[in-house]
Amino acid sequence: MTLALYRYLLPFTQPLTFHGKVEVAREGLLVRINDGWGEIAPLPGFSRETLAEAQAEALGCLEQLAQGLPIAPLLPSVQFGLDCARRVWPEQTAALPEPYPLIQGSPQELLKHWKNWLHQTPSKAKLKVARYPMRDELALIRLLCDRIPTLKLVLDANQGWTREEAWAFCGHLDPNRTEYLEDPCANFDDIAFVASRTGMPVAIDELLAQGKSWEPIPQLRALVLKPMLLGSLANSEALVARARELRLKVVVSSCFESGVGLGQLARLAGEWAPEQAPGLDTKRWLASDLLDQQGKPDPGLLEPLFHRD
Repeated sequence: MTLALYRYLLPFTQPLTFHGKVEVAREGLLVRINDGWGEIAPLPGFSRETLAEAQAEALGCLEQLAQGLPIAPLLPSVQFGLDCARRVWPEQTAALPEPYPLIQGSPQELLKHWKNWLHQTPSKAKLKVARYPMRDELALIRLLCDRIPTLKLVLDANQGWTREEAWAFCGHLDPNRTEYLEDPCANFDDIAFVASRTGMPVAIDELLAQGKSWEPIPQLRALVLKPMLLGSLANSEALVARARELRLKVVVSSCFESGVGLGQLARLAGEWAPEQAPGLDTKRWLASDLLDQQGKPDPGLLEPLFHRD
């Protein structure tokens, strides 16, 4: 049995802010089990574990596997990476819809350079909100909707508003031009209150990874799944089954993984929601990748931490 663990660092094309913390690079781990690979990359500000904690647990799991012992990782990113490395992946027969653009940055810059993001005139784009003054973000939304009449926006607030702030923001939006508002508040009661008062379609994402309670409401349109935060593939699959039962969309979404993780997320999206465009447009923020010309992880770009044959 071949077992290996590597660490990587990929600079961002520009500094990015995750829950108030500025990051200049994406750091993570790649795990190999025989010919299978998985990515272990806690997302700062979103994952409950740090990369150091994930690395320690992953090393412990590989030591146990080398001794022929069963493993039971506890950290979500480690569960996800090891599940992917040990998975027998089915053949992917159909192409997924193209991922929709992810737009983030200051409204002032985006107002000047919005065409750089939407030059292909997509029917849907995702915009990060609840980061800058409300009037500036609303001005950007108005510009995008005016210039591209067919565009629908996915607005992601990352739980950044109080109930009152979310209610005020939604009062300036056209629900017909909004695919859904993702995670406007940090608890579901506030989200349900805002949605019922404004008619705004909503989706939940971080609530799922945080294990907070939620329930179906008329305005709930989608479950946004970030497998790196949800842990084992069984956890994600249970949410997929629940979404199908409730006739909700399933959107597989990335955590700024490398090309290894993004490729696997695309395959999972093809299994779980083949008709739905996934939220995987994060590769543009990485200045380089870890894959060779054959699409395989290139060990020469990685820092080895563990290897057993």
